Amino acid sequence: MSLKVLLIDDHMLFREGLISLLQRRNIEVLAAVGDGNEGIKQAQELEPDIVLLDKRMPVIDGISVLKHLKKLGLTMPIVMLTTSSNEQDLLDALKAGASGYLLKDMEPDGLVSALRDIHVGKTVVAPPLTSVLVRFVKGDMTVSQSKGPFSELTPRESEILELMAEGQGNKLIARNLGISDGTVKLHVKAVLRKLNVHSRVEAAVMYIEHKHRVEDPVEE
Repeated sequence: MSLKVLLIDDHMLFREGLISLLQRRNIEVLAAVGDGNEGIKQAQELEPDIVLLDKRMPVIDGISVLKHLKKLGLTMPIVMLTTSSNEQDLLDALKAGASGYLLKDMEPDGLVSALRDIHVGKTVVAPPLTSVLVRFVKGDMTVSQSKGPFSELTPRESEILELMAEGQGNKLIARNLGISDGTVKLHVKAVLRKLNVHSRVEAAVMYIEHKHRVEDPVEE
């Protein structure tokens, strides 16, 4: 018996591409809608095996749709399928009741495998974010919740920031992580922008101060 899914995503080209991909792998798309409110209606009427839900949508965002579906008492797994690898976005989705958090740049076979695992009761997140899931399951959310602007960083950006704080330059970081100098430069630029600082030194100082606060919190 094929898996039946409802797709809620506001990007028409992505919807059409994903429908084709899933159908070739024996997964039936019962409906594909671009509006969260219509998605809520279709989920109730069609009762799919899985709801695939984008996070960033106009009018009503994916997390709000997820919460609404849970409030209605719908029990099918709801999976966020998004471009965001932001740690806080993942945590928000898990706390709202998502059964999975997958990224749109996943390999097709990896996506299908994840959906089948979720259908049988597993919670699956994109590989770069598995460490966050482990912390969530253990109940260790204090670091994530106190991160402030650091929650905007992707796992790779956090890794690069830590190496920057150790005084490593782009070439050494690239060699240690097995990526190109150009890729490191792009990540560094993103780190500076997200932390709202203008230099590597400022970012490093900010990281070290944050690390001290997390490791040695001051009692109020």
